[in-house]
Amino acid sequence: MHDKMEEKNEDMPSTPSPENNDQGAENQPSSDQVNEGASPTGANETTPPPLPEDAAPAVPAAPAAPLEGVPSVEHVDVSPVANAAMKIRQEISKLVVGQTEMIELLLAGVLTGGHVLLEGYPGIAKTLTAKMLARSISSEFSRIQFTPDLMPTDVTGTSVFNMKESTFSFRKGPIFSNIILIDEINRAPAKTQASLMEVMEEKQITYDGTTYELGFPFFVIATQNPIEQEGTYQLPEAQLDRFVFRIRVPYPVLAEEQQILRRFKQDFASKQQETVNPVISIDELKKAREVIEAVYIKDELIDYIAAVVNNTRNNGDLFLGASPRASLAILRTSKAIAAMRGRSFVTPDDIRHVSYPVLNHRVILSHEREMEGTTVEEVIKDILTTIEVPR
Repeated sequence: MHDKMEEKNEDMPSTPSPENNDQGAENQPSSDQVNEGASPTGANETTPPPLPEDAAPAVPAAPAAPLEGVPSVEHVDVSPVANAAMKIRQEISKLVVGQTEMIELLLAGVLTGGHVLLEGYPGIAKTLTAKMLARSISSEFSRIQFTPDLMPTDVTGTSVFNMKESTFSFRKGPIFSNIILIDEINRAPAKTQASLMEVMEEKQITYDGTTYELGFPFFVIATQNPIEQEGTYQLPEAQLDRFVFRIRVPYPVLAEEQQILRRFKQDFASKQQETVNPVISIDELKKAREVIEAVYIKDELIDYIAAVVNNTRNNGDLFLGASPRASLAILRTSKAIAAMRGRSFVTPDDIRHVSYPVLNHRVILSHEREMEGTTVEEVIKDILTTIEVPR
């Protein structure tokens, strides 16, 4: 009896595949097969209709082999993100030579709704890159030059008295835009920098008891000179934490500088800026952000991110560690990097790639390590090397 039961159970599929669902009763097992294979507890109380004599036993279709540990990867189409990033890169490259890492991180910031701080020496295309990024997206753009005499109301807006109606009305400041370039952010005093605290985190302005919401997208690109001290005000930690990245922009290499000279040898007025056109709409940007949210990341990599950030809080080389906002920033931007590179799942390399620009402005070296000449980059690299990478 047991041998007969095993022979019949081998012929019928244990779980019908979706491709065979339309065959209806033809693929159902016979009553003899069900009765012989039924458990003694009577779990199979419903007897399916008998299999016709001339019907062949159904063979389950072989399922597509998914990536191990990535059950829903095949359902995420990241082409909207990859295509958007490629189009914007092409427009920016019409003027900006090199700086590929800066451009990639800027795109990751705008695609995830994070703000970016560009830090570098004067004249290395920080402002130009930000302006070209804004031109390539079909949205509003404003530029604010921070100066020591700039007031908070010059940024957020102020009340204006209407003589005819004898009432005050709120006049919105330049921060009410989609992409905002704040040039030399460290030149404004602390009270003006503080005017950005609410709007950068909550995307709203509260003035005189009334809250004004900002539209989509809202993306701040700020620049600062790391070596100039005269007439500047250091950004406090709370202000720095509002930026998802601090990108250190290097000098171009020799070949890139030669290409810059050849490109602008007959364009003293930079008329080539007019060739940069909007290639991405706001709706496409929204779609790209939704795709990035759906990018898969396995639990082991989430634990890896948490371990990296937690290590900064318990590291003897650091006086101040990173907050959970840093963990979320690594999570979001690693998803963006994966999608921009055409993958629907996050790898450890994506996490390692964004960890330094996410953490370098959120941690502070201990006094001993600072006196020894140790850099934040070395400490972060050591943390990423020490913690075991999931496989």
